[in-house]
Amino acid sequence: MSAGAVVSAGAVVSPAEATPARGADVSEDARRRPGLARARRGRVVVSLATLLALSTSLGGPSALARRAAPRTPSEVYESHAQGRLRVDASSTASRGPADAPITLVVFAELEDPFIARAQPTLAELETRYGSDLRVVFRHRPLDMHAHSRDAARALQEALAQGGPTWFWAMHDRLLGSQSALDVESLVTHARELGLDEVRFRAALTDGRHDAVIAADEAAATRVGATGSPTFFVNGMRLSGAQPLAAFTQLIDAELALANEALSRGATRQDIYRLAMAAAAESPAPPPTADAAPTDDDVYRVPVGRDQPIRGAADALVTIVVFSDFQCPFCARVNPTLSALEQRYGADLRVVFRHTPLPFHQNAMPAAQAAVEAYVQRGDAGFWAMHDLLFANQRALDRPDLEGYARQLGLDMTRFNRALDRETHRARVEADVSAGAALGVRGTPNFFVNGRHLVGAQPEAAFVELVDRGLAEARAAVRAGTSRRQVYARLIRDGRTAPPEPAPTPGARPTVDPNLVYNVPVTSAQPVRGRNDALVTLVVFTDFECPFCSRLRPTLDSLVQQYGRDLRVVLRHNPLPFHTHARLAAEAAAEAFAQGGDDMFFRYHDLLFDNQRALTRADLESYAQQLGLDMARFRQALDNHTHAATIDADQALAQQLGATGTPSIFVNGKLLRGAQPLSVFQTRVDAELIAARALLRRGVSRNQVYARTVRGGLNAPPPTP
Repeated sequence: MSAGAVVSAGAVVSPAEATPARGADVSEDARRRPGLARARRGRVVVSLATLLALSTSLGGPSALARRAAPRTPSEVYESHAQGRLRVDASSTASRGPADAPITLVVFAELEDPFIARAQPTLAELETRYGSDLRVVFRHRPLDMHAHSRDAARALQEALAQGGPTWFWAMHDRLLGSQSALDVESLVTHARELGLDEVRFRAALTDGRHDAVIAADEAAATRVGATGSPTFFVNGMRLSGAQPLAAFTQLIDAELALANEALSRGATRQDIYRLAMAAAAESPAPPPTADAAPTDDDVYRVPVGRDQPIRGAADALVTIVVFSDFQCPFCARVNPTLSALEQRYGADLRVVFRHTPLPFHQNAMPAAQAAVEAYVQRGDAGFWAMHDLLFANQRALDRPDLEGYARQLGLDMTRFNRALDRETHRARVEADVSAGAALGVRGTPNFFVNGRHLVGAQPEAAFVELVDRGLAEARAAVRAGTSRRQVYARLIRDGRTAPPEPAPTPGARPTVDPNLVYNVPVTSAQPVRGRNDALVTLVVFTDFECPFCSRLRPTLDSLVQQYGRDLRVVLRHNPLPFHTHARLAAEAAAEAFAQGGDDMFFRYHDLLFDNQRALTRADLESYAQQLGLDMARFRQALDNHTHAATIDADQALAQQLGATGTPSIFVNGKLLRGAQPLSVFQTRVDAELIAARALLRRGVSRNQVYARTVRGGLNAPPPTP
């Protein structure tokens, strides 16, 4: 097969035939299905099996033989999930139809010569694949390029003022003049494009687009896009300015998968969602002999201009702090950091990044208040607010935050507007995502010239790492690196994710998100939603678990978004170390016995609203508040009437491998923990596609769930 051939399901055709000539008569069906028109005109017809066998990117010559034939659109992608990564392509900085079966996401920055070199290739791909291809741009400014972040801000402001048309016009202009990306040159481009110059200048300095850029950077870090450019074709990665043939080989293979999914009931707009539902959140680290972290592990933790800094820009040692204003351990370590700054002077700087923990209810608003102080007053404003918040950790309600803002002389109209509209939530969440990608699981966490230190450690632990960092930095300076470039040089080749821990003998394997479990649903379980819903979420929960409480608004959003197509089924799994969880579950079961689904969920909501008040007296108070028969209620708790129900739920959870809470089965597929809403939406969307395919084959709505989980596992597969 020639490198330039376009591959589609059942056909190999020449590039000249890849797109209908102007005026050609092509059916609407052929226009909307990738490769279909090409296949009908194809010169050589091959089977899908042969086609996939030819594609080494899909697992090599024997891959197909190892896989059972897929039955649903979801299974097409689940059987080709290896190497696929979940990449958000919702940005409006895109071109090409929204329902294109191929989405090419580009992580790049405009000062990089390699992205300029890739432009002719991208233009050729857009011509060749036409309506089958959509290109999405996401930012990856690199620290080594002085103007890359301003160029990113310029692109975002062009998008804000003129939509995708002006975004791409600015994009092409800047790539055509990479040697002139200073502020005045950017303003000249904006003026020549007809943008509002006053708004444009302000956007380069006031940080209005920094949260979007930071979110893109965090996403890039998560999926391993450490350089520019990095491309993802329906989640499959290509790094660097690759030749055209590398792109066409991958795109053609993905078109073959898309055609297979279409033949099994998917629509064009389903394809990217299906690919992402089967994708991993981040790349698996390469296998190494020494997988466990060591003191020699250095992480690549970039420092951007939009992050609060205390200390000299040319400091030889940088401590990046991931912190939470409501965390007592974070407060405890602040005097240690102050002592280090005094000890090392101009050789040390501290950079702050936000990690508000979900069970600290005031941590997120406090973080946003600190960001607004930074936006209004820069580093000095941030650190002043930082010190006030930590000095008053037990007073972080909204009126308290406003009081601190007034004390600092902030513009209160802007401050209140920022908190009301959650203007800075995206920036805070970008920090959280960046930290999570680096292995930050709690607070405080520190990276000392890239070396990870966890917890409120004694000063001596910091001194050891700082001294080591100083020695390495001074050696780099002696070798010719400027002080200002030392940090970027030392972390340049660092890790972007923690190593995979070595497997523990007898440990439960990582969850395979594509395994289907046969999770029964009967009238004995509380249900929220219709029995003929196309997607069923079975949730194993614990009323004293903070993560279960965090999941509740996510479930509420899903129920509201998907309406009659989604139902939530609750099953109990009170964990033994939660003192009040078991009795709370029995109380909820009695509410269900007395008042059915509606009463159960009203009681359920009261329990989660009052997680720190679950004593026997509290449980009775909530029952009285809802008008339950108190004699029956007390008798049920005294006699443990519903203990068998709770035991049965726990036994089922144990059998299915749902040992922690919350554990959620989405049409039988296990999802652990209080995942972000977007993760659930991706899963639900994929299951809806599979369910609708069943409907088209004649399965009734009432039977969709039973058909989906029929033949599913009753327990996790044994560890190899």
